[in-house]
Amino acid sequence: MTRTNLASALTASAAAALMIALAPTAEAGALKAQIYFVQAAIPKQLTEKSLIAFGRRNAARLLRETNDAEVKTRKWKAEMIVTFNKPVDDMEFQMLFYDIHEGPRRFLNDMAMMVNDRSQKTFVQKVTLPRPQFKPNRQMELVVTVRREEVGRVKFAVVGQEIQRSGEVSFSDTER
Repeated sequence: MTRTNLASALTASAAAALMIALAPTAEAGALKAQIYFVQAAIPKQLTEKSLIAFGRRNAARLLRETNDAEVKTRKWKAEMIVTFNKPVDDMEFQMLFYDIHEGPRRFLNDMAMMVNDRSQKTFVQKVTLPRPQFKPNRQMELVVTVRREEVGRVKFAVVGQEIQRSGEVSFSDTER
């Protein structure tokens, strides 16, 4: 190969490498979601932008349980704000709850959210996490999926009162 041919081959390969590096990948336009749990009352008549700002400001990483019932029947209540970077363009998306307190994910529950307007990007959903399926003082993860593809996740903890046991056992003659 002559120097001219070598130089032109190097220039062509450098140009091709540059075009490949600058070409948008499929991942760049992928659907992504941000999730916020809010235990404060969401004001009425918010615009989409102000709703997202409210979610960011009031995002709860620790969900506190209700204390209006007996410990065994308490639950965690919150409003979940899910915002996507572009419209979902599907009929529904899934929310999967995992317990990650002991390391690997352990599936607990799922919720489906139906989409009324395919051009909508932000959704608000009431969430109730009941006992005994959800246990207090545990680390959790919520994963949002669209068409079985993970598009967002958030880690949070559920904080509450443990069930107190006395540790006493009584044996009587009537229990035989």
